[in-house]
Amino acid sequence: MVTASTVTLLFSTGALIVVLALLILFNENYNATKGYKLRTLERERSQLLLTEEILKMHIAEAQALDTFENDPAILAMPRMKRAKYIEEGGALAERSD
Repeated sequence: MVTASTVTLLFSTGALIVVLALLILFNENYNATKGYKLRTLERERSQLLLTEEILKMHIAEAQALDTFENDPAILAMPRMKRAKYIEEGGALAERSD
């Protein structure tokens, strides 16, 4: 009876060790897979940020003053002969009672 309980104890301890080792193995595999996906997403994010910066540079270049000054549609507009600006001392809104 003592040998049977000793064998059962050793077998259950060994089975518990194997089950825990498998759980640790699966957990480490899951974490490694998450790390790989995270690294891939970080690389993709950095590429998207670089693309965003390039697109911002293209937008800034398109909106630059030189682009507007050399635009054929703007160059075809007639020049103003006598421009009248708001006088410096005048009020923009006056009271009428």
